[in-house]
Amino acid sequence: MLTFVLLYRTAVEKFTANLANDSRELELTAEEWKIVTQLSEVLMALKHATEFFSRATPNLAHVILVMDNINDRLTAQANNDAYSPAIRAALGIAKKTLNRYYSRTDDSEAYRIAMILHPKYKLNYFKSAKWEQVWVDTAEELIRTEYRDKYEEDEVSGSDTAEVRFHHFIF
Repeated sequence: MLTFVLLYRTAVEKFTANLANDSRELELTAEEWKIVTQLSEVLMALKHATEFFSRATPNLAHVILVMDNINDRLTAQANNDAYSPAIRAALGIAKKTLNRYYSRTDDSEAYRIAMILHPKYKLNYFKSAKWEQVWVDTAEELIRTEYRDKYEEDEVSGSDTAEVRFHHFIF
């Protein structure tokens, strides 16, 4: 809606300025138009994330990556003095909300396992994102435990090549 209003700003201004429309009280000031523009910019990242996860084939491994990206954007925008105080306050609230959802990924091992098993990310993402080493170690132990508990006993007895291949592939 904001994108539409900005795209047709001239028409909106003419419509609200027309006394015959009885809509002068809806006319936006220059400062309000600035806020509409800023809000549109801020919401674009969330729109893209929503579209990404609404695809026919969303990918669990990308959840943490996208949340980290949104967190970085919200942090940068909240600290940007070019944005109005109202927008920056809203960004602070959005960041708290995102962090609340982000912390819920700690309750599910699936996110970390999916990232570690993803050929592009493995444990490298956690390290490059500067996760605390204890978190990286926990993620590594998580996948090892999952493998041992669910799959290791299915291997041919006396063969240690599966563990070697597993270690090389993941780490």
